Amino acid sequence: MSAEQNLYISLSDDFLVPKNNDIGATLRNDGENNCTYLCGNSLGLMSKSSSTLVQEELHAWSTRAVTGHFAHPQDRPWTKCCDEVNTLLAELIGANEIEVACMGTLTNNLHLLMDSFYKPTATRFKILCEAHAFPSDQYAFTSQALAHGLDPATAILELSPREGEYTLREEDILETIEKEGNSIALVLFSGIQYYTGQWFPMQSITKKAQDKGCICGWDLAHAVGNVPLSLHDWGVDFAAFCTYKYVNSGPGGIAGLFIHEKWHEIEYPKFAGWWGHELSTRFEMPPKFSPIKGAQGFQQSNPSALAVGALLGSLRVFKKAGMMEPLRERSLQLTGALEKLLKRSKYYVPSSDLAQKGTKPGFTIITPEDASQRGAQLSLLFLPVGSGTMQLVYDYLSKNGVIGDEREPDVIRLAPAPLYNTLKDCEHAAEVLDKVLDHIS
Repeated sequence: MSAEQNLYISLSDDFLVPKNNDIGATLRNDGENNCTYLCGNSLGLMSKSSSTLVQEELHAWSTRAVTGHFAHPQDRPWTKCCDEVNTLLAELIGANEIEVACMGTLTNNLHLLMDSFYKPTATRFKILCEAHAFPSDQYAFTSQALAHGLDPATAILELSPREGEYTLREEDILETIEKEGNSIALVLFSGIQYYTGQWFPMQSITKKAQDKGCICGWDLAHAVGNVPLSLHDWGVDFAAFCTYKYVNSGPGGIAGLFIHEKWHEIEYPKFAGWWGHELSTRFEMPPKFSPIKGAQGFQQSNPSALAVGALLGSLRVFKKAGMMEPLRERSLQLTGALEKLLKRSKYYVPSSDLAQKGTKPGFTIITPEDASQRGAQLSLLFLPVGSGTMQLVYDYLSKNGVIGDEREPDVIRLAPAPLYNTLKDCEHAAEVLDKVLDHIS
């Protein structure tokens, strides 16, 4: 079987794909067929194993009640329900298990980590980030600066792409750290930029930041389960991530954090909670907090067994697939195939020709062309900018059973997730896109 033929076959049949009827694809006459789902960068599909494990947890709750914390029908007592998850998450992000904790939500974890690692002084107080970071990150940066009595306008240093460009150049990021490093307390970028899909050069940024005496952390919301990560070997100080996108844990699924083991003897959680206390004495309810060594000491409250079960189900699929190395290879092939299909369209406008673009509908791709600088996402900018073309295209795609993600005012993100998407999905999306632009034109 050729590589192209293999891309028509889903890597796993473990996922449940919505039907065209269920997502309101009113222009389709095959309502009972699966839709073309290219939105794993926003919310991953539900795996059959996740559904099974959640049902098992509901059964355990109904038959064991409180005793399920210690005696579980599937031998997953709720006091230890994160054990297997932490092991698999560590493998997924390139970490030691002691460096990982399955807990909380993304922004909550980000606040906890920033509270421990953002320690501004009179001369070193800035937070370096990308301009137009995900809004929740921007809110967190602003509130952390204010909590330290700082003016966000001077404390937050936002780095924008060069004029006429959509993504940041590595040399510009490193040059900024070199120039401003003595005033920067914390460098905190997205692993993958949510809007453009750019995968930042994490290793070189981390090294440069630390060489200049800065702490370097990462928001990995769009990177975890999407691209290979080696957080321990790269020396990343800390990271926070959600799991409901490429890791498929379900809407609002439980999140995670990473703290490099070099900090384990130095940093202790300032906001302690009982689930971060050593398990051996946790239920003795001692008055003095004795944290679990490492990242898991940052846990506060007991996690939802239902949320953990949903995450564990998907992580077991990752494990079955061989984790990120084979998935990355398939991802490169799928995203590359989608890119080629889109560039064949008569409506595609190369970025070099944007200045000459007239008023006819079209699109360009603002995600980096270099596959090593992106994950499983292509962001399409629809033209003319501000014309409403994107909204028309998005509505037509949805009614034809192609589910992507709209970003006002002009961008649609398409993400062929390697766990469940196929080349057929990419072909269908490109075909429907051409049809709608024919209609608009």
